[in-house]
Amino acid sequence: MLLFQSMLHELWHAARALLHPHLKTADLQRHISHAAVAVVPIRALAERHRKAVLSHLLELPPEDRYLRFGYAAQDAQIQTYAEGLDFAKDQVFGIFDRRLRLIAVAHLAYSQDSHAETCAELGVSVLPHARSRGLGSKLFARAQVHATNDRISLMFIHALSDNSAMLKIARRAGALVERQGSESDAYLRLPAPSMHTRVSEMVDDQIADTDYRLKVQAKQFWEILADVQEVRRLAQDAQTKVSP
Repeated sequence: MLLFQSMLHELWHAARALLHPHLKTADLQRHISHAAVAVVPIRALAERHRKAVLSHLLELPPEDRYLRFGYAAQDAQIQTYAEGLDFAKDQVFGIFDRRLRLIAVAHLAYSQDSHAETCAELGVSVLPHARSRGLGSKLFARAQVHATNDRISLMFIHALSDNSAMLKIARRAGALVERQGSESDAYLRLPAPSMHTRVSEMVDDQIADTDYRLKVQAKQFWEILADVQEVRRLAQDAQTKVSP
């Protein structure tokens, strides 16, 4: 319901833009961004999103790359990581903004060890401008539900001890955190799947898919509106030049 309220709010402002051509598209989008109801659909990503994931990771500043990967990852190393993502075996989640830009990503990597098939490691990254909105916590919770439904018994995070934000999220979820010098491991025991976790994930997937389709349509609309306003501006400029 909140998602559709948000989209109705955006359509209202879109109509306002057509009625008031003097308003700039960028100004309207900023107003909508602040006024719309806060909804954070999390989408399961697939092979077609590989480039978007790479672009997201390359946007991370050096200090965030260090916290995410545990070392000062360079562009080439990040590209190798992104190219090696196995979307068929692992699970990758993302949060898109209104421009269909990935602002937050979670990678739930399943163990390659046959003796630890019910274990998975989680890595999370959020762009600096999207911080302080609880996106990391939401991604953690989404991955937790998916891992539970996939019968993963232990989800863990290997992080630098300096990564206090991620370790705080893990502790809040009930994880046991063990620190070894500059590095820490957070272990979260997961329950068996239930009807609640399965229905919850199904609903989350439906909301995320609907949200993504609406954002695609909205992005196309704003692009058309921007073109219309630009043509109108050029026509007005031309008319001003020929006027005595």
